[in-house]
Amino acid sequence: MWIRTASERDLQEIRTLLINAWHDTYDSIYGADKVSEINEDWHSLNALKPKLTQPDSEFILADAGEGISGMAFASTRDGKVVDLHQLYVLPQSQGQGVGTLLLEELESCFAEARRIRLEVEETNAKALAFYEKAGFHEVGRTDDCGAAGSGLPALVLEKTIP
Repeated sequence: MWIRTASERDLQEIRTLLINAWHDTYDSIYGADKVSEINEDWHSLNALKPKLTQPDSEFILADAGEGISGMAFASTRDGKVVDLHQLYVLPQSQGQGVGTLLLEELESCFAEARRIRLEVEETNAKALAFYEKAGFHEVGRTDDCGAAGSGLPALVLEKTIP
């Protein structure tokens, strides 16, 4: 498996990965209908494509040679703090180090950054365990995870980048 930059030809496969990961993780939390609604909005091809060329960002994939097993997207506004917007791994590939590889790559992509920050649903036990093991700790909360006005509460976690 290797980590590589996402390209336009990957967008449909990324969308499929996100849909599968979101239903697997969030159907029991938000309900399948709400997850489908979020997928249509946040994970449409029109929503994903601008991320490929967004300044001061990285859009990377874990490629197993037979398809994408994970994806991550992060950006920075000031060069010092990286916002991890997305890190998702196919359900059948979770627990195999894919997320760790993606996170390590992102940490090395932003040379001036000193911290990395993310939002996570507080009942998402698998994600919380993953991020805590990676050295993240809670620094706050938000009522609008993922997008302004989303109404989705979440914890804000942060980690110092060595």
